[in-house]
Parts: sequence; C-alpha cells; structure tokens
Amino acid sequence: MEIVVCVRPVPEAETRLRVAPNGQTLDADGVKFVLAGYDESAVEQALLLKEAVAGSTVHVVACGPAPRTEEVLRASLALGCDRATWVEAPAEFAADSIRAAGAIAAVVRSPLPDLLLCGKQGGDDESGLFSGALGEHLGLPDLNYVTDLRWDAGTSRFRFQRATEAGAERWEAPAPLVVGLQQAWNDPRTAKLPNILKSRKATVAKVHADPSVPPGAGQPEKFELPAPRTGAKLIEYKTPEEAAQKLVRILREEAKVLP
Repeated sequence: MEIVVCVRPVPEAETRLRVAPNGQTLDADGVKFVLAGYDESAVEQALLLKEAVAGSTVHVVACGPAPRTEEVLRASLALGCDRATWVEAPAEFAADSIRAAGAIAAVVRSPLPDLLLCGKQGGDDESGLFSGALGEHLGLPDLNYVTDLRWDAGTSRFRFQRATEAGAERWEAPAPLVVGLQQAWNDPRTAKLPNILKSRKATVAKVHADPSVPPGAGQPEKFELPAPRTGAKLIEYKTPEEAAQKLVRILREEAKVLP
C-alpha cells in the first residue's frame, strides 16, 4: 500500500504572534513552527497502517516556504515516514488551503497512491478545507472527521468511522481515497534520538509549486490582534440571587450591553 500524508507547519501553540508591518500577514520572525496537531495524528495513522499491511510505504508531502516546511518534513521522517517531498512555495501561497491542495495534487497524482491522509483541519486557521480541495483536484472521493481507519484485506476496502453531530457513522470505501483524519488508533508517537539524527541527513525531494494554480476564495485582507484585556471585576455577594442582581446591574449600567 502506498500512503501519502500531507502535513503543514503551524506556529507552536504557546507562541506569541505579531502582525507583520503590512497588516496582511503574521510576522514569522522568531516563531517556532511544528507539525499541526491533527497532522501528527495523520502521520501516526499512516505508520500504523504501514505496520499492519506488509509492504506499505509512507510518503510525506508539505507545501510552504523555508525553513519551516523542511523542518516538519524531517520531523515526519524521524517518526518513521519513508520519504519526503517539499513543494516550495511562498507563505501566502501555502496558507491558502485550496491553492496548496492544488500544488500538492500536481505532485502526487502520477501515480495515484492508495490513500492520501491529512489532518481534518490545521492548527492555525482551522478551516478544514484542505482534504476536500485535494479530493476535488485529484477527482477522488474525500471524507473528513475520520476515526478508526483500518484496511480490510478480505474486501480490499478501508473501514472507518466519521464523527458527526448525530453520532458516529460507519463507512467503507475502496482505494484510492482522500481522508481528513480526526484521530489515529493511538496517540502520536515520539521520535527517538537516533531517528532524529538520521532524519537530518535524509534526502528531501524539492519541487517548486506551480504558480498557475488559482487562489481560493475568501482570502484574508487584514490581520488584527484582539484588544488587550482590561482584567476581571469581582462581585461580592452572599447569595446567588444577590450575585445575579449585581451582575445584571453592572451589565446594564456600566457595560451598557443590556437594555
């Protein structure tokens, strides 16, 4: 089985972000980029399938600028992926999920793998558009919010569940297939030091993104950080009723958010 995992670098959760001087992007200077959380699960799921299905290989692909993109690809190699491809593109190109999907589709379409995996959504914009856009570019069925993804050798089909508002749905589908993964069987593994050292010397194939891929719709025009917090105001009370009365008075007379 040939498995392709699409990953992307995102700012570490505790990073303090700043708006760039142009007001249209985030300032990446000094920001530590890591694998998106759901992409980590996608890598783990790919490795679990590789271990379960003899002869499988895992190819990790990412679209973006240096050095962040190459770093997450080498992190994926350290976890156990077999090879990596870097689709080099400017940050604004890679941040457009639909455009990035088109650039990656051009790299993986020939020959098509049995399974294309990615996280259900990124850890930065949380758009959840990538898997659908990738499936559209490749002309493949795509399903998002997938859990418990397994290969049934007897029927030559993938079996999995989808998390929906109505509960868990059970699905099965033949290869090739695009999957946006919500959760792997296990928590993502940790890379071992020898594998980390080996990944630093591993070959990462590099191609340039096709600039003719049209941009997606609804691109951001401006970034603004939220206004600084002014702190909390404590209400002294003896009973819940007294607390509710004081809160309503403050919201009406001071905050002026109630009529």
